[in-house]
Order: sequence, then structure tokens, then C-alpha cells
Amino acid sequence: MSEKSTPTSPTASAYPSEKLAEAIDAVKCIRSGDTVFVSSGCAAPTLLLEAMAARAPELYHVEVDHILIFGPAPHLAPGMETHFRHNALFTGFNARTAVNEGRADYTPIFLGEIPRLYANGWKHVDVVLVHVSPPDSHGFCSLGIDCAATLAPVRMAKYVIGLINPQMPRVYGENFIHKSRFHRMVEWDSPLHELPREAMSDLHGKIGSYIADLIPNGACLQLGIGGIPDATLNFLRNKKDLGMHTEMFSDSAVDLVNEGIINCRAKNYHKDKMVASFVLGSQKLYDFVRENPLCEFRPVDHTNDPFIIARNDNMIAVNSAISVDITGQVNSDSIGHNVYSGFGGQVDFMRGASRSKGGKPIIGLPSTTKNDTVSKIVFELAPGAGVVTTRADAHYVATEFGVAHLHGKSIRERALQLINIAHPKFRDELRSQAKKAKII
Repeated sequence: MSEKSTPTSPTASAYPSEKLAEAIDAVKCIRSGDTVFVSSGCAAPTLLLEAMAARAPELYHVEVDHILIFGPAPHLAPGMETHFRHNALFTGFNARTAVNEGRADYTPIFLGEIPRLYANGWKHVDVVLVHVSPPDSHGFCSLGIDCAATLAPVRMAKYVIGLINPQMPRVYGENFIHKSRFHRMVEWDSPLHELPREAMSDLHGKIGSYIADLIPNGACLQLGIGGIPDATLNFLRNKKDLGMHTEMFSDSAVDLVNEGIINCRAKNYHKDKMVASFVLGSQKLYDFVRENPLCEFRPVDHTNDPFIIARNDNMIAVNSAISVDITGQVNSDSIGHNVYSGFGGQVDFMRGASRSKGGKPIIGLPSTTKNDTVSKIVFELAPGAGVVTTRADAHYVATEFGVAHLHGKSIRERALQLINIAHPKFRDELRSQAKKAKII
């Protein structure tokens, strides 16, 4: 991405001249032993990360905190671990190898609680690297497409380095930083990272259709990214007056807005607003959110607060899983002992939706993986696999074979329902295991 970048011309009226710097000079405030927080998702400040990594020979034991980021992550390369120790607050695809090889750390935490780590001083931060829009006439830069957990570290850090990019959309909500807060400002004109839309398979379509049947007109949605959420949205074209309160949305949601299906008119909280913390998708999505009064971006300590989520009537939360055992325990962050992702906002929204008037928390997953050779509905979770959503928090589980409604059901009833939505080739084995354990 950095190869495509071109510097813009400094504008004295917009930027204090003493703060403008080249990337390699801007990151000189980072010292050995510091903790550096990095803005996340498709808003990753790639140019600043590359400049920081270029200083590796002179830096040691720098902790680098971030949620998943897209694009190059040179601080995660083998051999960098004595210089930069990454702390994954959600383990992205480019951090998994480093975490599972012991070259980086993983902190299990609810996404909605990350800002408080810094705001309350439980986690120290020295430097923040952040990707923002140019300052407006009042001097405020927007965090643009991702304000998930950045504002709290910005308010606490000694140094804030801003990557100022005119291609970062200015968006509305609680996501602005005044230019006076920056220690250094680096100008950059480059396209943002994009996340291609996953093709919808027949399998995803079946699961999405079952989930869509659970969603009434006027519902307020939280849907993640991927084949199942996209398929679910595809089956909502016969619905009316849908709203959105979510941690993120992608291109598929834009399609439903343009068709008048998502309009937020029926929302009883943040009425007429699509509330989110970040977006992941294409340039089409970034153009949609740019100065769009329909969209309001707020940090995750607001969007993911279960008490705030619950204020939305008919809150429907749809999340995915790696596996679900026959008692309803949901594993979403690990494959055995290997860390795969993180807690994210799953529990935040499962609990918020469960307390919403008319709300429904839903887990959607294919019944199998690895070409139907491994069941995702299991008798017991694999050794080392983490429970993200507890059996008491699991209400609905959907596969391509139907929906299990678990809330208020006994272990025996849960086991029977979950076995019925497992792949047929594994049902006899699951029943045998459940009988042997005296569950059914």
C-alpha cells in the first residue's frame, strides 16, 4: 500500500508547520520500553507502522497494542520479537502465527471493555499511531472508518502521531481529534485498505434463510462480516423498516439502505441512525459513510455496552462460532490451544440482545468443516478451546439443518435440539456420546 502513496502539499492554515513531519521522523518519539497503540481495521496507519519497524535496530521491548489490522504488519515479522512485542486485543489473520509461536501475546477481553483499559489507567500507553481525515475548518480530524477503541488511548498518551489522509472519510459521531492533540502530523494520500466481500455459497444461503426467518419487521440488527451475515441480509429483502446498532457493518448493509429496507425509522433508541464503531469493506462502503447523516460512529464502550444495546427494542444479534458443544457452550476464539481470533463483541451483543424487548441473540455456523469430515456441533469442546459465550448466554443456534432454541431449556433438551441440527452423518455418534454420559 505504501508504494502507492504520494505526499500532499502542506497547508499552513490547516496544519501547524512545526508539527508536520516525514513518517520516519514522526515516530522518533517512540523509545525502548514504550507501549504503542495502533488504530485498527482498514484504518491501520500502514505508513507509520512501516516507519516504526524501520527503527527496529535501535528499539527494544516496545509493546504494540491493537485490535486486528489489515495490510502489512512488519512489526509482527519473525525476528522482530525482541524489538516489538505485539499484544493482540483481537487476533487478526496477520497476527495468528506470531501469537501461536509465542512471539506475540493475546489478551482475552470483551471488545466493549477495551477503551476502559486505557481510560482507567489499567493499561499504560505512551504513543498512539492513528489514521485520520484532514482537519476541518475548526481543526478537527475524523477517525473515519474505525473509531472502535482509539479515542481512549489518544486521551491518555504522551504522544499522538496522526497520519492525515484526504481519502479517509470524515464521518459523524464521537470520533474527532483536534489537530492540537497531535505531536506530529504526517501527510499521506493513499487508498484505504479494503476487505473483499465473501461470495455467498448455498451453505451460507441455507443458514442465512433460517436466521432471516427469526427477524421481524422493525428489528434492530447487529451482523458481523462474512458469508453468513451477508446471506442473512440477502434474505431480508421482504422485511420493512429495519434498523442497525452494531459494532460494524459492511457493503451488504449499504445495499439494503439503498433499497429502503434499512432506514432506522422504527428504532426507539438512536432513532433514524445507523450506529456503529467501524466498517470493513470496499470503497463503495467508504463513500457511503462519508459525511452521511444516517451514520453515527461511536467508540465500542458505547456501541458494545450491553445496557445500551438492550435499549434497542427487537435487537437481533447474529454472530458466528468455531464450534458449539451439545450443552450450548460456544467456542469462537480458538481452535484447540491455538488462538484464532478473540472475544470481539459477541458476548456484548448476545447479552444486550437477550435483554432487549423482543430481542434475539443468534449463533450461526455451518454444521461441519473440512469437507464434512469434522462436526462443528460437538459432544465436548476440544482441549484448550475457549468458551466465549457460555451455555446460559446461548439462546438460538442455527446451522444449514435448522435452528435450535436453547434459552430456558435443560441440558437434555439442549442436547436433543443441537444434535438435530448437526450434520446427519454425525448425529448417531453424538447421540451415543450423550447417552453414555447420561445426558439423554
